[in-house]
Amino acid sequence: MSTALHAEWTKLRTLAGTYWLLAAAVALTVTVGAAVAAATRCPAGPACPVDTTKLSLTGIQLGQAVMAILATAVICGEYSTGMIRVTVSATPRRSAVLAAKATVLTVLVLPAGTIAVAGSVLAGRLILPGHGFTADRGYPPLSPADGPLLRAAAGSVLYLALIALLSLGVATIIRDSAAAIGTVLGLLYLPPVIAAVLASNPQVQRAIERWAPMNAGLTIQDTTNLHGLPISPWGGLIVLAIWAAAALLAAGLMFRLRDA
Repeated sequence: MSTALHAEWTKLRTLAGTYWLLAAAVALTVTVGAAVAAATRCPAGPACPVDTTKLSLTGIQLGQAVMAILATAVICGEYSTGMIRVTVSATPRRSAVLAAKATVLTVLVLPAGTIAVAGSVLAGRLILPGHGFTADRGYPPLSPADGPLLRAAAGSVLYLALIALLSLGVATIIRDSAAAIGTVLGLLYLPPVIAAVLASNPQVQRAIERWAPMNAGLTIQDTTNLHGLPISPWGGLIVLAIWAAAALLAAGLMFRLRDA
């Protein structure tokens, strides 16, 4: 396993687009979060029903797409060049190859996700008070000392890692970059659209909120009105973890059974 880890670490850190994609994910996440915070105002009068933590972390919804692209490149790039044959020849235990890819990918995504989340929270802390979200109106400045915010921030980092692992599993099954990215983005972004279209059917809408990977996973960012959520914050993240685990298990099985 150590040999596979070393090989995958060498391949991924020397891949031309790895650090560019990580930097793009961080920049997109922070920029979108800051832009949404700057565009949101709480007018004078009654307090606004806004979850400022979730608002500041809005950029995660776009940054995750870049993480999915990176995860897809981890495996599909080798299929497109034929290098996958060399990989499985050097490491015949294919389960070890996939486990090493998942481990190295996670090691890269976690610090990048931490920077992205920290930058988003900092942007919200700096911007929101000037837009009416002040302490005297019930919106204290965003602070890591706040338990719900810390849970939302840490959970968002884990969310990005799980999205990357889900994408790696899907990419290993499909083996084509464009099709794998399209499939992952469809899994993430289509259910919210369907839920919006079926707003008149609360049962279907609630089921989507509870079980769709992005809808469920992003409940980890909620810090207000928790009793009204379709699923608890950690429960939603567990649902996403199940999606990622199922994708990786299916990928491992197909990786072992198919020709390289």
